[in-house]
Amino acid sequence: MKAQITYNNKTYNIDLSKPLDISLSLRGDDKNPVAWYMGAPNIVPVRDGDFVGKVSEGASTNFNNIQFNPHAHGTHTECVGHITREFHSINDALKQFFFTALLISVEPEKWGEDMVITEELMKKELQKDRVDALIIRTLPNYIDKRSRKYSHSNWPYLEEKAAKYIRDCGVRHLLVDLPSVDKEKDEGKLLAHKAFWDYPRNTRVNSTITEMIYVPNKIVDGDYILNLQIASFENDATPAKPVLYKIE
Repeated sequence: MKAQITYNNKTYNIDLSKPLDISLSLRGDDKNPVAWYMGAPNIVPVRDGDFVGKVSEGASTNFNNIQFNPHAHGTHTECVGHITREFHSINDALKQFFFTALLISVEPEKWGEDMVITEELMKKELQKDRVDALIIRTLPNYIDKRSRKYSHSNWPYLEEKAAKYIRDCGVRHLLVDLPSVDKEKDEGKLLAHKAFWDYPRNTRVNSTITEMIYVPNKIVDGDYILNLQIASFENDATPAKPVLYKIE
């Protein structure tokens, strides 16, 4: 299905029948990716006396309870409310869902025991006012990102200057294939989050960070239209389904 999208006074041709899903699904078992020292999500049928919400056990419908943490258990989009004393909801922060986007693949630089996405790497890939959304795929890009256990792994992260550079280039929506844009154990500094949101000086309440995406290797670097889909949670973060469309 061919479509035209007009965005910032420019028209883009895309094929809606060829979506490129870069989200991770939520599973109720140990194959689900996990971060932040949590266990796996739990998806179980409701039990109430003799009733079990499962068709295979005699119910008329499948009727499950789901317990999970959006930050720890898969692709999620968060707003500045993730780091503020006052409440900000992602459902209020994100009111538009289609954006121009750039997908880049970068190999983080080794800094001692850390792997860091640096400002210099970003300067090679991103120019000012080019797109509204930046998608970062880290290399190597193994398929085990779909089920990786990230806790205590010291995953790669963004240098504070890199996050500031991304912000200064006009990017309003940042997507990464990591559990966080910040170092796993950073003493609560959250330097990249704060730099990207320009918190607390000129806080960008309508900018978002999406973490724990997965971009298959078959999707090539370049320009896309991003459809950033979220669940309507009144929370700092929500499960998300970012979908790319190739610009024709």
